[in-house]
Amino acid sequence: MHTYCNPLDLPYRYQHMNENGRRYAFREGADPTLAYFKGRYYLFVSMSAGFFHSEDLLHWDFHADADLLIYDYAPDVRQIGDYLYFCASRRNENCPILRSADPLHQPFEEVAAPFPFWDPNLFLDEDGRLYLYWGCTNTEPIWGVELDRETLAPIGERQPLIYGDPDALGYERPGDNGVVDKEGSVVYQHLAPLFNRETGKIEFPAGMTELGGYSAEAMTRMFLSIGAPYIEGAYMTRHGGRYYLQYAAPGTQYNLYSDAVYVGDGPLGPFTRQTSNPFSAVPGGFAAGAGHGSTVADRYGNHWHAATMRISVNHDFERRVGLFPAGFDGDGVLFCNQNFACYPRRIPSGRFDPWSVEPEWMLLSYAKPAFASSTAEGSSPALAVNEDIRTWWSAAGAEPGEWLAVDLEREMDIRAIQVNLADEGISVVFPPECYGDDRKSRHIELEPQLSRYTVETSADGAHWTALEQVERECSNGYFEYEDGVSARFVRVVGGALPYGQALRISGLRVFGNGGGARPAPARASARRLGPLDAKVRWEPIPGAQGCNVRYGVAPDKLYQSWLVYGAQEVVLSTLAAGQDYYIAVDSFNENGVTPGAVFALGGGETE
Repeated sequence: MHTYCNPLDLPYRYQHMNENGRRYAFREGADPTLAYFKGRYYLFVSMSAGFFHSEDLLHWDFHADADLLIYDYAPDVRQIGDYLYFCASRRNENCPILRSADPLHQPFEEVAAPFPFWDPNLFLDEDGRLYLYWGCTNTEPIWGVELDRETLAPIGERQPLIYGDPDALGYERPGDNGVVDKEGSVVYQHLAPLFNRETGKIEFPAGMTELGGYSAEAMTRMFLSIGAPYIEGAYMTRHGGRYYLQYAAPGTQYNLYSDAVYVGDGPLGPFTRQTSNPFSAVPGGFAAGAGHGSTVADRYGNHWHAATMRISVNHDFERRVGLFPAGFDGDGVLFCNQNFACYPRRIPSGRFDPWSVEPEWMLLSYAKPAFASSTAEGSSPALAVNEDIRTWWSAAGAEPGEWLAVDLEREMDIRAIQVNLADEGISVVFPPECYGDDRKSRHIELEPQLSRYTVETSADGAHWTALEQVERECSNGYFEYEDGVSARFVRVVGGALPYGQALRISGLRVFGNGGGARPAPARASARRLGPLDAKVRWEPIPGAQGCNVRYGVAPDKLYQSWLVYGAQEVVLSTLAAGQDYYIAVDSFNENGVTPGAVFALGGGETE
């Protein structure tokens, strides 16, 4: 393979929950920390019971390590000397810091446990001084402190570095598309039964002193702050003598989940918010979200940003991992290229311009006719080709042999296929001792759960040729055909699937060369709806699948984008108050992209 497609094709592990007598499961991979260490890339992801490694950022192998603090969220790794250092999250006890000189062959060994923290990031400066950043609440900032290089004990007092500001920053507002829904939030629903409105406090049942590592006092502050963004997932990158402190907001379950950055002249600041923010955001398209990530240089000096992409249907923490080209422009502005974020991309060899990484092939399957062997009540084959990972087609039964097919309406040049499986209604009983988190409510499945299915193509819908016989942990399978396959129909036939569940597909995505004309340019306009929002509209475009709206703080810095299918407008809800913006609306279809003209949007409250 020479290309990849987000969400990354990784063996995401199942999490089994036992909360208040309810049992359910989902696959999870989130909070990725990417590191280049001794000629190999390492990718550490929450709740994975191990880590991934690669020589080229394309082909990833999984290394199981059930002893590596697998129930501690947001694993962080950083090279310090000859070692790769590891730490993760604990609220109610000191967090261990471990290291290994050879993670594939030598176990990580604990070297210190300085104090409790959540969402940590170690950073070794060029002068040899070591720092730690952390924070993950809707009431406190991102913190930072210098650590003693030998003992890893704090030097001096912790420093508050970044606070949330959702009144001025649209991308920090909790809720989908910037619409704050306090009572609809999971935290509200979870804590409301414990909130005593007469006393104005969270009150635990008798015998209970904490919940998830939080005291009743801390839970009260959290409950009263619902509607404030979670400021979390710190990561530090140094470039050009400046320090780029990155953080995630507003919450992992929202489509606006993104990474923003503050810049300073020293590792503990003071920091100033970068005008072009968020620098990593995927609010639209197949899989939304691009927060709580890490920005690192590869072996050639190119920068990449690995981040969390949300599903958040079975559980808020049902998530996947995305990888994006990143870089710094001539003015030192940190950015990601997230145009068509979930389309196949080629990783060039050697140095390259991040903006040169464009969709390798276009989507051939969007809104095409889909049909199936059977369909569960409330489902539809159309939900597998609507470019929304949060909806899916489900077979009516769980027997092997159920299938889903898409008709491309004519023979086309197929270059890649992505098969995204969905989970629903899984309930498995495990012995109590299997539940390993601090609440004894979560069990990470350590045994590989194989997905078995066949990918087939046909010219006439009657005679089929098998392309792939899949038998691996594979929820987001990606298959490349660089020389091309000519076919009209693509079909996925299910075999035995994890926990005996039915075949369910959230995205049967076929990519290739449409062989026709690109759409006409978009005729677009925009107006400010308020300090944090703007509505962009365009006239109907015959033959277009949708538009990619690029926007930014200068005509040559259109670093944000919002992918829109089947509509003629979108509300950009990630704006900063008082900031002028520039916009271009690019139309696209299965044959390619037609760039739009750049025009200005003022920074006033309305226009």
